[in-house]
Amino acid sequence: MQTIERDFDLTEIINGEETMGPSPFGKHQRIVFNLADIMRHYVMKHDLGEVCLSPLDVIFEDGVNRLQPDILFIRKENMDIFQDWIRGVPDMVCEIISPGTYKRDMLVKRAIYERYGVPEYWVVIPELQMVEILTIENARYKTHSIAELEGVVTSNVIERLQVNIREIFG
Repeated sequence: MQTIERDFDLTEIINGEETMGPSPFGKHQRIVFNLADIMRHYVMKHDLGEVCLSPLDVIFEDGVNRLQPDILFIRKENMDIFQDWIRGVPDMVCEIISPGTYKRDMLVKRAIYERYGVPEYWVVIPELQMVEILTIENARYKTHSIAELEGVVTSNVIERLQVNIREIFG
């Protein structure tokens, strides 16, 4: 039997420091798959680009910032950044916020995404059943769409995508 060697690393480099986050809980993974499934079907149906799941490195700057968002989207016209890993700025990133990752995702990673100009940042908070979509405006993130417990969020980047948040948390 042939052994296949895989070259992957589940760590991130955040502001020049290699870090490893906690392993996600099952609830986190269900939410990731629910949302990614909704996005992927919509993106494929409308031929808009590609939706990817973690672990997949997004290299903003070699040796300085290499992150692994839970979900990311790259527009068809931006696919040149999809190489061995993502080398550049995705059009959308999404983080499912766990109690153990709150500060890192909401403050540190948000600041990095903002600094590199990621056009859209989805923040999903399972404990509140909340989704907030942030978009860049004058080099700063502003809330574009938000829903808690029920309602619909809309993407500014994934053309005309509307997501009922009950489908994410259901």
